[in-house]
Amino acid sequence: MGILEKKKFLITGISNNHSIAYGIAKIMHKEGAELAFSYQNERLKSRVEKFAMNFNSNIVFPCNVQDDNAIYMLFSSLYKIWPKYDGFVHSIAYAPKKQLFDDYVNSITKKDFFITHDISSYSFIAMAKACRNMLSSTASLVTLTYLGSKCFIPNYNVMGPAKASLEANVRYMANSMGKQGVRVNAISAGPVYTLASSGVKGFKKMLSYCKTVVPLRRLVTIENIGNVASFLCSDFSSGITGEILHVDCGLNTVGMFV
Repeated sequence: MGILEKKKFLITGISNNHSIAYGIAKIMHKEGAELAFSYQNERLKSRVEKFAMNFNSNIVFPCNVQDDNAIYMLFSSLYKIWPKYDGFVHSIAYAPKKQLFDDYVNSITKKDFFITHDISSYSFIAMAKACRNMLSSTASLVTLTYLGSKCFIPNYNVMGPAKASLEANVRYMANSMGKQGVRVNAISAGPVYTLASSGVKGFKKMLSYCKTVVPLRRLVTIENIGNVASFLCSDFSSGITGEILHVDCGLNTVGMFV
């Protein structure tokens, strides 16, 4: 019997089978969770529907998180199937590609700053707010962050402040929603080559470097991240909330490497 038997979770952010969200869905399904999925646009619809079938699910809904009405419609539709459910995995982040290279101060614009924070940080709160009354008394919300929230990472640029905002949201949301028993946590994942990360200039070089400096001398896998997400969504982590858990093969512990 898996640690997520009889639990229901919504997974967001799958774009292909290399996505962190895919690795999370894979492990959560293995642990017995019943899953639902959302997709950003029509281009991704058939792909996400196919992935959902791999996890014995036909619960798939559209949701562009930049549109508050789309978020409302997502949970209105989900309510008809799951009036109560156990939480969601927020694996959504975006920055305009032109923001992910060159000098941070020179390249930043107000419009792109707002877009990045809206999608990468605010959407987590907006989703929680829209489904708050649907959440069970032991529900768990999990989002994905990265070391660039705390440290300078070349070309990560505007995503750094957006992830810092997201991590602050985790702490404030944990306090706000803890009154009803809902836990809120984040996983700070090590660098993984995904469709999203490929937009960061020099990312492949970063992966090669990380493999040589992290204590485990290897890169984290989407399954590694999925294992921790499953733990955070399970009752085994019932005393954990407001935390940022690093799943990065020890990258966050390395100060200097010679």
